[in-house]
Parts: sequence; structure tokens; C-alpha cells
Amino acid sequence: MAQVTVGENEGIESALRRFKRQVSKAGIFADLKRLRHHETPVEKYKRKQQLRRRSPRR
Repeated sequence: MAQVTVGENEGIESALRRFKRQVSKAGIFADLKRLRHHETPVEKYKRKQQLRRRSPRR
């Protein structure tokens, strides 16, 4: 879960920007999109291939 603490002299805009950045880095939007829409077998295969390419190899 993304969480941002707002500083005493910090504006809400900058805190919101930091929150959005944390959410995008955590991949929350990608998970929501994946869970909301039906995924065809081809899309599922392509997503798994991308995950394999990104994961560190031993």
C-alpha cells in the first residue's frame, strides 16, 4: 500500500505528485487493469513472457 506523509510546509500538490509516483512504481494501476478486464490466453502468455524477461536470472 502506498503511503505519503505530508510535511509541515509542503503543498498538497507536491504530496499528491509523490503519491502518484509511488503508486505507479508499485504497479498498482497495472494490477487493477489486469483484474478488471478479461485477459485472453494470448495476452496472458505475452504478460508472462514479459515478466520472465524482467525477472533476474540465476
